[in-house]
Parts: sequence; structure tokens; C-alpha cells
Amino acid sequence: MRKLNLDKISVKLVWFDSMGAKSSCILIETPDVCILVDPGASGMQPSYPLPDILKRYFNLKAHKEIEEAGRKADVTVITHYHYDHHTLPSTLMLDANALYKGKKLLAKNPNFYINNSQWKRARIFFSEIFEKYGNSKLDEKLVEPGDLSFPDPMSELPLASRKDYGDYNARKKELLEKGRKWFRKLCDMWVSNPWVPEVKFQNLEIKFADGKTFKFNDTTIRFTGPLFHGLEFDRVGWVIAFTVEYNGEKILFSSDLQGPEIEDYAAWIIDENPDFLVLDGPPTYLFGYMLNRINLNRAVENLCWIISETKTPIIIYDHHLLRDVKYRERVEKVYDVAKRENKAVLTAAEFLGEEPMIFKAVKWKQNEELLNKQIEKAQREMNLTHK
Repeated sequence: MRKLNLDKISVKLVWFDSMGAKSSCILIETPDVCILVDPGASGMQPSYPLPDILKRYFNLKAHKEIEEAGRKADVTVITHYHYDHHTLPSTLMLDANALYKGKKLLAKNPNFYINNSQWKRARIFFSEIFEKYGNSKLDEKLVEPGDLSFPDPMSELPLASRKDYGDYNARKKELLEKGRKWFRKLCDMWVSNPWVPEVKFQNLEIKFADGKTFKFNDTTIRFTGPLFHGLEFDRVGWVIAFTVEYNGEKILFSSDLQGPEIEDYAAWIIDENPDFLVLDGPPTYLFGYMLNRINLNRAVENLCWIISETKTPIIIYDHHLLRDVKYRERVEKVYDVAKRENKAVLTAAEFLGEEPMIFKAVKWKQNEELLNKQIEKAQREMNLTHK
């Protein structure tokens, strides 16, 4: 598998949506440490133009590639608890020991700045982790919630707070107030229920990474605090992003900022000024449904700003974006600005020398012979895998 090689840091693109299954998994190697990032994958959504058997096939391939990468890692990072970003130890698709056994697990804090769905998923995940690697029950290890207060998240987003939306201002104000009410209800949940603790088992150490920095000799991994998964008060919840730095070289992994759609997150990326950027694009496949023109434009303008103001020559632009066959025309300005600035904005598949799967899928769908060949290949490989 092709790597991006800086002077001392290398990045392997393990699996992304452009390769046929939902994921944004990478492997970062420095002279000090090997880091597996977001080891999860899920099958594509019903509207994706592949038959179910090929969706299962690429999901299986993704898990096998993630397993192989995991065997090399010293550290596993989980930026949030969606199943395309983490894998339960009980999954039948891979050997979970490759991801977790003998590792240091740096994970999004499952106790606050987390929505209801991910709160539950995190507890399923850590229940399995505690049982498999700690020979213990999570319910018996839960601790009393901390005595914390949670400020209005908009206080940390001055650029987004000052943004003028013109005729959309009144509607935006209304949405923010609804978001604040949702946030306050979550705050009550966070301080009223027991918390998952950080632990160190014989074969696994768990640390919650939000806002923290970890040193591995001369390598620094620096995590943000919780960031919205998309827009302000996005009901999908929060993620953590991070940078890996060694000897003046820097890799930035944004996790699911979806663009970024929020201006302050773009400003953070510009301030970090990475040598290599892995960025989640906006979910254009939801355009007109859960993504409107105003917020799509924000995501496009923010990336154009990043392209113009950072030194990074290559940006991996993938994940949610590559679920839509029309993604290029919907973010066309990004590619125009990249060309002007002599920067490469590429999907993971393109970086690896392949055509993005969304385009292949459309061709196969239009050609029954090609499609049947792919299905036959998938069936053969899956039969061999299960033997």
C-alpha cells in the first residue's frame, strides 16, 4: 500500500469511503511510535449505487486492511463512537487483538461532550473491552460523575458567532437556541450518570484524550477538546481531532468536521499549518435534506481558506464526501482554488492511484457484464475468507 513519506513521518491510508466502505482509517509512523487511527468500517448507505453483496464485500475488505494495519500499531486512537470509526471486540470481521491488545488506547471521552447515541455505543464498546482485556464488568467499575460545569460551546467559536448570514440570520439564531436547549439536557445526563474510568490492564491502557497531549520520546500527539461533528450543536455529537508532530514535521487528522463547516475549526487548521492534512469533506449526498446551500458554501469557503493559507501540498479530502457521485461539482471551487495554489486535493483512492469507488459503481451499474464480474469476484474472495 502506498505511503506518504515526509522526512521522518509516514502515513498509510488504510481505508476510506472512496475505496468502497465507510471509514477514515490511517496508520501514522514516526521513529518513536506507530499510531492506528479510527479503526472502524461500515457498509455504504442504501442509496449508494452498489448491490448489497458488493457493499458487504468492501466492508469486509476494509476490516481486513484495518486488522493488518493494527498489527503494526503501538497506539490506537478513537476520535468518536460511530461504527465507521471504531470496532467492537466482538466483531466477527477481524481479530480485535490486532487493534487493542498490548496497545495504548487514546479515545474520545465517553462521559461528556457526547450525544445519547454515542454515550450508549461507547458503553457497549467499553463493556466488551473491560471483559476481554480486564476480565471485569464495566458496571462494577463505573465511577461517580465529576463535578464539572459546561459553558456554552458558542463561547469558543467567535468566528462562527460573528458570522453574518443575511436573510438567514433569524433562522440561524432560532437553530442555535434550539441547540442550546439540547445541549443543556445533555449536560444534565452527563452529571447524573456514572462514568467510564480510565484504566490500565495488563494488555491494554485506556486514556481519554480530549484536550490532552501525549509524548512518545520525540513524538508529540496533541488532541483538541471536543469539536462539533459538523455544524454548531449538530445532533450527531462531538469528535476530537489531533496533530502528530516529530522533528518539525506535522500531520493533522480532522476526524468528522464535515468540511470543516465551522470557521473556527478552519482557523485552527491554518494555525497548525500541517505538512499533510487528512480532512473529512461535507456530506453532499445529504444536500437538500440535511445539508443546505448556506452550510455547504461554508464548508467550501473554509477549505479554500485552508488551501490558500497553509503550506500543506496534499490534502486528503474524503469520507462523507465520497458517498455522492456529484461531489466534485458541488465543491467545484475547492478544486479551482487548489489548482491556482498548486496544491493537490485528492481522495484516498486517487492518492493510491485508483478511481474513486463511487465512479466505478456507476459504471458497473450501467454495464451488467462488468457488474456480474465484480459480484463473482466478491463471492469467490468472501468464500475463501470464510473457509
